[in-house]
Amino acid sequence: MRLLFASVWLASLLTSVLAGMPDKIYGVNLGSWLVLESWMLPQGWLDMGGQSCQNCQDCIATEHAFAKAYPETVDEKFAQHWETWFTQDHVSELKAAGINTVRIPLGYWIIEALVDPSHEAYPKGGLKYLRQGLGWLKDAGISVILDHHALPGVQSANQQFTGNCTDTPQFYTPYNYHRALVWTSVMTALTHMDPNFGSVFSIEAVNEPTMNATQTPGYGDFQKNFVQVVRTIELIIGIPGIDLNLGLNPDADILGLGLGTNFTAALGSVADAAAAALNPEVQLALADAVPIILEIATECGLESIFTLLDFMDTKRDPIVTSFMDVNWQYNNPSNPADAKIGPQGYDNHLYYSFGGVADSNPEAYLISICNLNRIQNDAKLGNTPLWFGEWGLPTQFNATDAFLYKWADAQKYAYSQGAGWIFWNFKTEISALTNGTSLARQWSYLEALKMGFLTQNPAQLNDADVCKPYIGKTYTSTTMNAVLTSAASTSTGPAAPAATTAVTATAADKTTGSESSGAPQNTGSAPTETSANGTLPTGTPLTKAPKMRKALQAHRHSGGHYF
Repeated sequence: MRLLFASVWLASLLTSVLAGMPDKIYGVNLGSWLVLESWMLPQGWLDMGGQSCQNCQDCIATEHAFAKAYPETVDEKFAQHWETWFTQDHVSELKAAGINTVRIPLGYWIIEALVDPSHEAYPKGGLKYLRQGLGWLKDAGISVILDHHALPGVQSANQQFTGNCTDTPQFYTPYNYHRALVWTSVMTALTHMDPNFGSVFSIEAVNEPTMNATQTPGYGDFQKNFVQVVRTIELIIGIPGIDLNLGLNPDADILGLGLGTNFTAALGSVADAAAAALNPEVQLALADAVPIILEIATECGLESIFTLLDFMDTKRDPIVTSFMDVNWQYNNPSNPADAKIGPQGYDNHLYYSFGGVADSNPEAYLISICNLNRIQNDAKLGNTPLWFGEWGLPTQFNATDAFLYKWADAQKYAYSQGAGWIFWNFKTEISALTNGTSLARQWSYLEALKMGFLTQNPAQLNDADVCKPYIGKTYTSTTMNAVLTSAASTSTGPAAPAATTAVTATAADKTTGSESSGAPQNTGSAPTETSANGTLPTGTPLTKAPKMRKALQAHRHSGGHYF
């Protein structure tokens, strides 16, 4: 019976229609929904039973710490959060605001079989809410990127967004690479199988890996294996246009499966035909995913859907595999473009509020953003199309409302020169702990929309000429020299920038220091420390250790191609 069910499942993969990538992405992140970051809902987190601390290792500040502290009630508490943080009403608001894309941060633990109970603990039941939310988004016609935001073993140190705050990331090991590939296998299968996943067009491999490439051994191989996992499943199920260059006959039986062939047998057919070309780790990941997929299908009540579908219908597109762009890392990183097979996109995150990008004043910000050169630099390395998957309105200085109108317009203008943009975040908490709307004013799309900083039509600007006064303008930095000098003295490898005092941005040549090589590792997640930085009052609960932030400001981008 189990083998027959597997064959029905595999056959059903041929029926769903995968939404394509929008011509121009206008999106928001659904942050703190299925990967909770407590700085975005400080009062809500305390009400759940969490704690607030400067260093997220020191208290119950993450999902992992919460599950360890409250093993009997963690699932109930998080179910309440999942039900209320993102709802059908939010979908309606986003649709009315012209949003055509959402990026959904996910932890590996949403596939519960991947959690190692010997030392890991996370809330269970999130997949139910993901499926529900995806159904709403599909009905609204909103496209989706599934973002692997929190990886097995943790991919970046001391970050709430990894789900487990630790200073010793362990993702870059064979064991955890394997678990991530199994997760990818399951998500690829669900994207092509489950009707609720019908608007998913992309799966992002890793959110914000450690920036220093010398600390991410094997990451380049993982990138290639990630793509091969996605494409092998699509090859098996008959997605048109998939070619792994494995010497397979496109008319072979594996591309015209009948109900007598189960998934394991189909995968075995591909592996046997391509044993010399297909990475053994890819084969193992696919094999280990099969029982997990079958279990999920049973739990989600998808059997009847499988048996009713015409499994020979293959009219849909392949998934757009996506990665953080090559310039996210320094010290001779692997280039994700080398892993490309089929459609692929690239993601960059840019937050000025953490320093290292431009001097802390309005003019420097606008000169920098209006002469942004990341899209061009990435394209030279094959990283195109590029979208900006995280950005916001926070600053290092007290930003007036008048400036935030310009700041929103200028960023939208710059990012729209590429594939588009995805704002972090769709909402944040508004409470006494966030000083009313002080947090939401610069981090919540829906609140900034109400305040008028963002336009009702995301393709439009309040001032279409916002960048006109700044294109080609030169400014002399008073602080960036220190950052660049430190970067040049501490970095090894050919990507280290040279120190400079005069920072020039022109329309013809925008490669000398108008921006940094990527957002700092504490991106997408935290307000700056005090009211002097223009976001929250002193004493507001924070998640990023000050010593971590200061070190990153001086060193993190030392090898970036963007300088």
